[in-house]
Amino acid sequence: MELLENAVSSLFSSPTAMMGAVALLLALYLFSSGLESEDVPKQPPGPRPLPLLGNLLQLDLKRPYKSLCKLSKEYGSVFTVYLGTNKVVVLAGYKAVKEALVTHADTFGDRDISPIFNDINRGHGILFANGESWKEMRRFALTTLRDFGMGKRMAEDKILEECGHLIQMFEKHEGKPFDTTRAVNYATSNIISSIVYGSRFEYDDPRFINLVGRANESIRVAGSAAIHLYNMFPRLASWVKNRKVMLKNCELTIRDVKALVKNLNETLNPHMCRGLVDCFLMRKQKEEESRVLDTYYNEKNLIFMVTNLFSAGTDTTAATLRWGLLLMAKYPHMQDRLQEELTRVIGSRQVKIDDRKNLPYTDAVIHEIQRLANIVPMSIPHKTSQDITFQGHFIKKGTTVYPLLTSVLYDESEWESPHTFNPSHFLDKDGKFFRRDAFIPFSAGRRACLGESLAKMELFLFFTSLLQRFRFSPPPGVSEDELDLTPAVGFTLPPSPHELCAVSRQ
Repeated sequence: MELLENAVSSLFSSPTAMMGAVALLLALYLFSSGLESEDVPKQPPGPRPLPLLGNLLQLDLKRPYKSLCKLSKEYGSVFTVYLGTNKVVVLAGYKAVKEALVTHADTFGDRDISPIFNDINRGHGILFANGESWKEMRRFALTTLRDFGMGKRMAEDKILEECGHLIQMFEKHEGKPFDTTRAVNYATSNIISSIVYGSRFEYDDPRFINLVGRANESIRVAGSAAIHLYNMFPRLASWVKNRKVMLKNCELTIRDVKALVKNLNETLNPHMCRGLVDCFLMRKQKEEESRVLDTYYNEKNLIFMVTNLFSAGTDTTAATLRWGLLLMAKYPHMQDRLQEELTRVIGSRQVKIDDRKNLPYTDAVIHEIQRLANIVPMSIPHKTSQDITFQGHFIKKGTTVYPLLTSVLYDESEWESPHTFNPSHFLDKDGKFFRRDAFIPFSAGRRACLGESLAKMELFLFFTSLLQRFRFSPPPGVSEDELDLTPAVGFTLPPSPHELCAVSRQ
């Protein structure tokens, strides 16, 4: 931000430069004002933009969701900001976000694909795609994930097997402080890998280590100020280092995924699908044999579907689990209560997904972890598919829309204490669990997370298995109050780097 401000101030370093800059900015301002003075319906309000820069100087590019929440206090639940010259409509609060994504699901259901994700995905896959290709790929992914047990017993068995490997990783530290990031990332990565490829990876597999590392790095730098600037000014900022990092990571990941797919293709059994890739290859083969023209079952869609699922299936669940362990260490009295419930209801046997209904406090804690963690604060940007008058404001077709999920999960009209960790948000007066309508960490509508049921199962089984086995605490010499709950900077929001002690309870 400081560099940008310095660049702007350098325009005024001499009288001649100042006059030229003023003339240019005035001309641009008058031109843009002229465009907006046409006879158009009422637009969403918002702060007055500067020519070229828009509202850039009013935003913290490291944590734009905070700036947008602050602006919503002034301009309401539907307002406009300009990111450079790009117009964005922001939806704030549960009522506005739900009305847009659920009631008007079709109108707000397209994906806005920023320059960096267009550079990488080129409209392929399921996360950053639109139109018939996206519809077909999402339908295929949902059907296949369900066939492989997403939310069912088959997936439960895979997760419980991985719990054993994760517990072994934690035990190796013998109660001494360690960073939970790597082990937790590997565990969640292996769940989606076993469904996609048909088998898990060993934690010391070099290819697996690199796949997970690159995915995490790309998600982190995708939320950096440099990438935000590139997305606003792609022609001027294509040189930024973080863009080159993301493109290089993409190139290397495509190479590795192609090698994995090649091996699966060479050992393909038409009578048995080992995972999603096998199912895709069989469908691709069938359409080729039928001479289907313009098939969506091509190599590029396969590669980017796999990388989309791998990244999304690893990062958000792992980050939420790490938040959960950190919060248990920070609030030991809540950890005590949760572990007492686990001991009373489960004892020493392995937790099963069916136990959730008998563990109301544990279930409330997990939901509150998800709410407070606020993993994807701005969702992934949407785009309107047609003109709409929404809550009295005209929004044009093709407008970028930010459903501000952080404003829903922290909505002061929906939550009693939105900015504190309070499992009672999900407990009634009798201590029974109850669901809140404003709990939408997976978004809603047509673009809601397609792995939601799998992620919920992972969170419950991983979290309870770890809390059964270990007590989590700060490193020696660090008090609970000193544990920092400031999220790291990134496209998603994991905890800041930290270490915990996992002391065996057995």
